[in-house]
Amino acid sequence: MEDEERLPLGGNPDWMSRLPAQLLDVPLWNLALPGSHDSMSFCLDVSSPVLRSESCVLRALDRLFPCWTRTCVSLWATTQQSVLSDQCELGVRFLDLRIARKPAGGKALFFAHGIYTLMTVKEALHELASWLDAHPKEIVIVSCSHFESLTDEDHVHLADFIVTLFGEKLCRSRDVPTLRSCWSRGQQVVVSYSNQQMVMLHPELWLEIPYRYADSPDPLKVIAYLEDQKHRGRPGHEEDDGEGSAAAAALGQRAAAGPRGGRGQHPLLRLRGAESLLLARDRTELQTARRSGRREPHARTMLAAAVATGPEGQHGKINRTYFILLLFVCPGTFCSYSAFLAICKYPHPYK
Repeated sequence: MEDEERLPLGGNPDWMSRLPAQLLDVPLWNLALPGSHDSMSFCLDVSSPVLRSESCVLRALDRLFPCWTRTCVSLWATTQQSVLSDQCELGVRFLDLRIARKPAGGKALFFAHGIYTLMTVKEALHELASWLDAHPKEIVIVSCSHFESLTDEDHVHLADFIVTLFGEKLCRSRDVPTLRSCWSRGQQVVVSYSNQQMVMLHPELWLEIPYRYADSPDPLKVIAYLEDQKHRGRPGHEEDDGEGSAAAAALGQRAAAGPRGGRGQHPLLRLRGAESLLLARDRTELQTARRSGRREPHARTMLAAAVATGPEGQHGKINRTYFILLLFVCPGTFCSYSAFLAICKYPHPYK
């Protein structure tokens, strides 16, 4: 009987639209959202070089033995199996996009995890936008981060492209997004962008959103990890006391009552002892804080994402293979065993 009642294993593309009514007015940062770690690592390009931000030892290996090094890095760094739309079909709602400029790649931007990807940022986001059109009640958190070798001009073009592509689907950082409010406005995308200058210029962008990382492809282990983490509070604020929940509930009631103030801004305060922190900031307040030298208010939404890696993403399993290959290929390249140890025994250098 239980087997008959289970949902098909093929996917869960519209789970948000089926949530019970009591969750429809809960701020999104009070919901646990499943996500994928290094979401674009399924298409790593083994012909591309190791990232410039990697260790000088690894980059030296890449120059000496590119075929071996890039293959090992690809095996180690691959955490997903398929495109963003397939991940969304399976229920993923937090996408971890690590953006980079590929050497000799022209003006196109790619993704990266140890090495660069084959698919460009524009191709991936266009594909995601098409999926959202087909699922109007599903909301996705898009986390854009790392920005390997991006210039200021790259950031301007990328932010403009994101705002143009998603348009009215974007949740503004001044809002208190709930499922009901997003549905009523036709909003489906929260874009977290780890560059404060761009966030200041575009009210559609949010600052970096922290998440929980379970580092396991086993759903039972992911669930057990999250259960263990629940008492620690939202990601990035484990030391916060219990006042945060009460503050969030009060803010949800304020948001339901309508805009506050002439400009329709909600000063989303979350209590942290005697200190008040902004979650979705008032941009004027942030600029004032910068000029006066005060600590900048936070702009994080505290979304908890259960992040599971794909079958190739159990990073510890590749370590020993990587070490053996390097030792076999170039036993005399380094002066000591410790140099290999530094590369191969670190649990996950690309995380």
